[in-house]
Amino acid sequence: MTETLDPELFLPEPEPVEPRLTVISVDDHVVEPPDLWTARLPSRYQDRGPRIIRERGKMGGPIGMQWIPDADGDWADIWYYDDLVSPFSRLSAAVGMGDLGFATTTFDEIRPGCWKQKERLADMDLNHMDVSICFPNTLPRFCGQTFMEREDKELALLCVQAYNDWIIDDWCAGDGKGRLIPLTIVPLWDVELAAEEVHRCAKKGSYAIAFSENPHPLGLPSVHTGYWDPLFRACEETQSVVCMHIGSSSRMPQTTPDAPFIVSSTLTFQNAMGSLIDYVFSGTLERFPDLTIAYSEGQVGWMPYVMERMDKLWEERVDNAFGSGLEHPPTSYLKDRVLGCIFDDETGLANRDRIGMDLITFEVDFPHADSTFPDTEKVATEICLKAGLDDDEIYALMRGNAIRAFGLERFGITK
Repeated sequence: MTETLDPELFLPEPEPVEPRLTVISVDDHVVEPPDLWTARLPSRYQDRGPRIIRERGKMGGPIGMQWIPDADGDWADIWYYDDLVSPFSRLSAAVGMGDLGFATTTFDEIRPGCWKQKERLADMDLNHMDVSICFPNTLPRFCGQTFMEREDKELALLCVQAYNDWIIDDWCAGDGKGRLIPLTIVPLWDVELAAEEVHRCAKKGSYAIAFSENPHPLGLPSVHTGYWDPLFRACEETQSVVCMHIGSSSRMPQTTPDAPFIVSSTLTFQNAMGSLIDYVFSGTLERFPDLTIAYSEGQVGWMPYVMERMDKLWEERVDNAFGSGLEHPPTSYLKDRVLGCIFDDETGLANRDRIGMDLITFEVDFPHADSTFPDTEKVATEICLKAGLDDDEIYALMRGNAIRAFGLERFGITK
């Protein structure tokens, strides 16, 4: 067994910064606790449902991503779920972990705030954060793809519901109520079940879902087919936001197979860009005028050109063979309904007048490698000053837009 490390030793004391506004982060993550499913699934599924097993081993296989048990290897916590063997990666809980790579880890080694509510709230206080919306992280992936990929859909549905019950009734309850905002997942393999789960979770107090930026790479119908309309209708009826995290299509932009990972990381915005264009020209935003969508880690610097291009092509080619029958210009469907999420996008803020300040929100991405923790307040202040934002614009970015779009007054957050 590895020696238990003190996570408090990992981080330097943050430099003091004159407080401006406490941050509402629309994109953080929670590491699912090891007993999330074993504590909630029926007894007949205890040996098949998601569970953590600690064992020695190493990463290997053709591309170095396969877990190989080895008595001489390092200790790691491994998620086992039917045919799935998923090592707990340091990248999923990166804050304070130093050199990351694709190394494995255990729950003893990560910062407790990654998965324990009391410690998360303390980390939020340290980081000048007031409110956090948390995506799934390790086992489910960003929109619950893991459950869609398993053969036993009865068990998969129970897993989805168990996750949702946990995040509503445990993670976002008690001391976390009004600070940790629930974000639930849906059974992606059945749109009617997905719509039912939206309504079930809304009755329990959740008004945001994690969905794929592009379902097609997952082997599912695209948004152009109209297949997902029952889900979008359910979200509209419950005033639930459709949140799409970069990578929720299980595909990242790539130039060539041998390009280093930094190339893909530079191009991540392309996923959000393509998805927004799909939602516009599929007519989804037109058919559901009260639907709100949000792109986490998508940034916004690309938006001015795309908005200009969509409107010009619509004006030139509407109702012709190019396939657009929108009644109004594409950008008319974006106001107050599409959220871009940033953490360091100075280009986007410099073009806020062309994008629309009401479209831009802020994220911390705790506890991932890109997180600004524990210096979020300092980072946020610097980007606001560099962009020359006035007080109203700072409030919109750090709080106001999130309160409006996510209906956070339902959680007692009004200003």
